[in-house]
Amino acid sequence: MNACLTEIFADAQVLYFDDAQVMIDWLAQHLGDVILISLDHDLAIRTIDGKSVDCGTGRQVTDYLATLPPTCPVIVHSSNEPCAAGMFFTLKDAGWPCSRVYPRDDISWIASAWADRVRQYLREGWINAGS
Repeated sequence: MNACLTEIFADAQVLYFDDAQVMIDWLAQHLGDVILISLDHDLAIRTIDGKSVDCGTGRQVTDYLATLPPTCPVIVHSSNEPCAAGMFFTLKDAGWPCSRVYPRDDISWIASAWADRVRQYLREGWINAGS
């Protein structure tokens, strides 16, 4: 994804989150600066000091976003079909510009389907060309 974003937006700062609450906390302070959000449903379970720590799910992020006015497009890119559908419809029902991309063929879907969606949002004016 980083390579695709660099190709489309030469100066884009790309951030990745593997913990839903950390992302929500960051978005609470910076959502106005975000031009695109891409979410998976299934996030990591980390081991810290020998204990498993659940990092939450992308659904927690979509539930948070649904409480706010839409500010940027969101791409849901999860192979967890039932959960991804729920994420998508939560955003859609809240008025967010959103779409689904279906992971396939290892990571080749990123340079094709995912990057195509990013370019479509750019053409539609959801992403400012100067961003």
